Amino acid sequence: MKLRRILLVAAAGSLVLLPSTVRVDAQSQAEQFTPEYRELRRSYDEKHTPKIEAPDTVKRGQWFEVTVTIGTGGIHPSLAEHFVRYIALYKDSAEIARVYLHPVFSYPKAVFTIALDDSGNLRAVAEPTHSAGWESSKKIVVTR
Repeated sequence: MKLRRILLVAAAGSLVLLPSTVRVDAQSQAEQFTPEYRELRRSYDEKHTPKIEAPDTVKRGQWFEVTVTIGTGGIHPSLAEHFVRYIALYKDSAEIARVYLHPVFSYPKAVFTIALDDSGNLRAVAEPTHSAGWESSKKIVVTR
């Protein structure tokens, strides 16, 4: 019985130590990124700028394909040490789809099948491993 009490005290003592351990929270990790890694790049770069292929006009509620290829002047590399992590598609500011890519085995291209209720801008965002995300946009007109 005496042995049991000692173990309980020891267990309780170790639990008291846990709250005093150092924890790294998400906020402090985000502060480690420099501004050039936080902000989307909207300038042109032949290997990083997403190329959006979609019709200029679609009917309301009609499904259509949007193809996003990374690299407007050539395809972005897909190597173990440098690749595109994901391609996201937005309608104005709302994200509507995202595809995660694997290094080496994924071609930096995604095809999305979507339908829209109203006109707006489609935005493609691609995030490579060695820089901030890159963005491009295309206006889509929705008719009745």
